[in-house]
Amino acid sequence: MLKIITRWLLLVIVAVTIGLAGFFISMRFADGPMGIVSGGAFSTGIVAAAPSNWSFLEGREVIEFQTVAPETSRTVWLVVFDGQLYLVSGYMNTDFGKIWKQWPHYIEKDNRVILRIDGKLYQQQLQRLMTGDVIAPVMVKFSEKYQLSGGSGEDIAAMIARGDTWLYQVVP
Repeated sequence: MLKIITRWLLLVIVAVTIGLAGFFISMRFADGPMGIVSGGAFSTGIVAAAPSNWSFLEGREVIEFQTVAPETSRTVWLVVFDGQLYLVSGYMNTDFGKIWKQWPHYIEKDNRVILRIDGKLYQQQLQRLMTGDVIAPVMVKFSEKYQLSGGSGEDIAAMIARGDTWLYQVVP
């Protein structure tokens, strides 16, 4: 009886593994991400001129964006500060982050991205910020918006300087 249960359990584990592998591979060809699962290149949307002020995104929790090389898409947290759009990638110095967070490394090689917001495609670039007066207030806003514990503005700026968190400004 134990042999039969073990055999069925092994069969279920193999089937689930194959199913998950198939799902993740198929997502590389999907029109955008599905939740936190990365997707393929955008195949729908209308190319639009980027606004000079991104304040219309103030209440938005996430947006989709696609890197140009390679053509993969994902969702990301955002903050609008003084009409400018900022994106963040955390956990960059953790073992988990080194495996899961590949897109910031793609941006180092080619910073062009496509944002997909409400069916519109905005061709933009991401500029990584490591120093500057805007870092502390932007990161405090991220901390408040997403209920993160980040400490003071100086503590947060130190996280950016150490590379624990990578902050980007969306630019034309």
